[in-house]
Amino acid sequence: MTGYTMLRNGGVGNGGQPWVLRWSSRIRLTWLSFTLFIILVFFPLIAHYYLTTIDDADDAGKRIFGPRTGNELCEVKHVQDLCRIRESVSEELLQLEAKRQELNSEIAKLNLKIEACKKSIENAKQDLLQLKNVISQTEHSYKELMAQNQPKLSLPIRLLPDKDEANLPLPKSNRNCRLHNCFDYSRCPLTSGFPVYVYNSDQYPFGSSLDPLIKQAFEATVRTNVYVTENANIACVYIILVGEMQEPIMPKPTELEQQLHSLPYWRTDGHNHLIINLSRKSETQNFIYNISTGRAMIAQSTFYDVQYRPGFDMVVSPLVHAMSEPNFLEIPPQVPVKRKYLFSFQGEKIESLRSSLQEVRSFEEEIEGNAPADYDDRIITTLKAVQDSKLDFVLVEFTCKNQPKASLPTEWALCGERDDRLDLLKLSTFALIITPGDTHLLISAGCTMRLFEALEVGAIPVILGEQVQLPYHDVIRWNEAALIIPKPRITEVHFLLRSISDNDLLTMRRQGRFLWETYFSTSDNVFSTVLAIIRTRIQIPAAPIREETAVEIPHRSGKAAGTDPNMADNGDLDLGPVETEPPYASPKYLRNFTLTAMDIYRNWNSAPGPFHLFPHTPFDPVLPSEAKFLGSGTGFRPIGGGAGGSGKEFQAALGGNVPREQFTVVMLTYEREEVLMNSLERLNGLPYLNKVVVVWNSPKLPSEDLLWPDIGVPIMVVRTEKNSLNNRFLPWDEIETEAILSIDDDAHLRHDEIMFGFRVWREARDRIVGFPGRYHAWDIPHQSWLYNSNYSCELSMVLTGAAFFHKYYAYLYSYVMPQAIRDMVDEYINCEDIAMNFLVSHITRKPPIKVTSRWTFRCPGCPQALSHDDSHFHERHKCINFFVKVYGYMPLLYTQFRVDSVLFKTRLPHDKTKCFKFI
Repeated sequence: MTGYTMLRNGGVGNGGQPWVLRWSSRIRLTWLSFTLFIILVFFPLIAHYYLTTIDDADDAGKRIFGPRTGNELCEVKHVQDLCRIRESVSEELLQLEAKRQELNSEIAKLNLKIEACKKSIENAKQDLLQLKNVISQTEHSYKELMAQNQPKLSLPIRLLPDKDEANLPLPKSNRNCRLHNCFDYSRCPLTSGFPVYVYNSDQYPFGSSLDPLIKQAFEATVRTNVYVTENANIACVYIILVGEMQEPIMPKPTELEQQLHSLPYWRTDGHNHLIINLSRKSETQNFIYNISTGRAMIAQSTFYDVQYRPGFDMVVSPLVHAMSEPNFLEIPPQVPVKRKYLFSFQGEKIESLRSSLQEVRSFEEEIEGNAPADYDDRIITTLKAVQDSKLDFVLVEFTCKNQPKASLPTEWALCGERDDRLDLLKLSTFALIITPGDTHLLISAGCTMRLFEALEVGAIPVILGEQVQLPYHDVIRWNEAALIIPKPRITEVHFLLRSISDNDLLTMRRQGRFLWETYFSTSDNVFSTVLAIIRTRIQIPAAPIREETAVEIPHRSGKAAGTDPNMADNGDLDLGPVETEPPYASPKYLRNFTLTAMDIYRNWNSAPGPFHLFPHTPFDPVLPSEAKFLGSGTGFRPIGGGAGGSGKEFQAALGGNVPREQFTVVMLTYEREEVLMNSLERLNGLPYLNKVVVVWNSPKLPSEDLLWPDIGVPIMVVRTEKNSLNNRFLPWDEIETEAILSIDDDAHLRHDEIMFGFRVWREARDRIVGFPGRYHAWDIPHQSWLYNSNYSCELSMVLTGAAFFHKYYAYLYSYVMPQAIRDMVDEYINCEDIAMNFLVSHITRKPPIKVTSRWTFRCPGCPQALSHDDSHFHERHKCINFFVKVYGYMPLLYTQFRVDSVLFKTRLPHDKTKCFKFI
């Protein structure tokens, strides 16, 4: 214990030896460190040396740790897999390197090409810029050349009344007035639209003397006429109604003359004025003869030769049906052709020059000493001899049983009441009209009344007296509806009437009925015809007839339309050139001005058939009553010539003379959305399709979630005011092409069938061209017409459930065809297709054209679909007989002609092989 204490105290108490202990500790630590160093450094070196030298023995097989060759190393089992991996990686590296070099080479080549393309693009840009400059210079040069060769045209200056000093050359006499010296053309520019101002007769004293029915009918017509304007400052023509006047309150000639000259726009001489004197009775007086009318035109039913100015004044028809529409069902039929009496005449001649409506003394003095040759005695003797011979039944009476109607001097007065005269004319094949004995009297109200009544009931007028001026004689070819015979040939009249064939008789009667319906029957027809004559004389184009405004039903499209292989497979039929351009309309208004100014007078004298001045139609126009035809009623012709070009262009034109043309599909539907969608999808990809107009005939709108197919052309869904099959033929303004394909919403037609039908229609644009044919037949036991839907070689109708027709017929069907027919269609909800066939056959006197299909057509009118619905056919029987009553005859024509393409290779059923087929 003491020693331990001594050590802790620095060696005190143990002789002072602490440093020995510290030294020995250090020695041990140093030795230990040296030993570890030797072990850790030298021992591995010695071991390494030993291991590297142990394989120095001569026997190579005893080497264990020495370096070995690759093959020897691979012989080791656990290293073989690593060797294989190394070899595959080496090969892949070599391949990647080769590919890298190849890609680098291609990149270099592509870089060279990019540089070359950049240079070519720059060169192309330079060439394009040069071409643009050349085109711009060429256009500028063309404009300069055109400006040098064509004068600059500007619209004529419209003269206002307060500045109107026409300074027209004064004719020697007002009776020498013609358009060139009494009409101011500067007030009627070609682009004016022919505005007409009509005076209000009630604002002038003579208005109280007018016949109330005449005035009321005239005012009603004026309100609906498209040319009438209330702005007198822009008017081209000013119209004033002065008759028919009532005798007791009729103003004196001097008073009427002063009242006319005081009209606000009379302007000293009355140029560009038209005075209309309409007659409702046969005894209408010619009071205008005794007043000065200046340069105003006159339209009335009575004219003397010293009063009438050819090409300036006009003879108008009487206004018999002033406030009522004629009842077509009361008009006798046009067949049989020959009636009970060969001809008839009733009248009494007023021998004295003085009558209840005599002219003033100045006129009597004018004709005194110049008595015309009077053949009336010879006429009476000859006609009585024919009656007494009893070779034919004729009825002639030269003395009225009752008091004759008042008439002008030397005129044959009418006998009896209107109904009695019509009853006699209904039994007469011909109606004699003897002109006044005074040849100075060109036409009288009595003669025009006889003409009106004869045409109304289908008695062919025979006019004795070639000097007569019939209504609208300068624009209507009366020789196609009446016989005009000089009085000296009275002895040959019977022979002439007997020599006319039945076909010619029916043609003349049909033309007379057409003229009466179009220009005589109503006040609207009379007024429209008067305006049309003036407008055509001064060569102003007609205003386009109104179209039905299409109220579109919003709908969603976007459903991708598929292609039915059965519908789109055209086989080996070439459908023509592929259209890559957007839909385009038919060329409207192409020849309006040239046709009006150049062709109008030629057509008056030579053009066959009825025509209409539509800017929408390709047919030669003559003179319309704005919505009517004028002509023979036996057909019309398409415009000749065309723009077909050479052989290549003509072949690419799909037929016809129009190189580029499309058609519009009009599809009527009623709440059959799924059927409609399927039909629309079948139109996908149809060549030459311009637009699809879906006529939605239901008051219930389509489903909002309905997706309409996208077929590549616009689909216009049109909303109708009521459910009517007549809506199928409305001239919608959305129809921009001349060709219309009317098709039912469940009809199945192949694309090649549609295209072939379009080709045929372009070669026969005035016909109905379609697929399902029908015909009419005469039922002998019941003495009535029948509708037949059986397959036959003969046909007279083509159903409009799948047919092409011209838009022109849509106007006629909707605006011109008698309203009674459209009412019948609405009543039965049927027969609209029969009505269209009646209309076209009546106008053209040609049958429709059937195009043979591949037997894929199905429609609701086929007997397979309605075999159990007998009422459908009974209604169609009734429709045909009713339409015949309205037209007065059966206009449908039979034909065995059909158009077929050899490319169709149609297989005919064994029971149809006897039918003739024309290719």
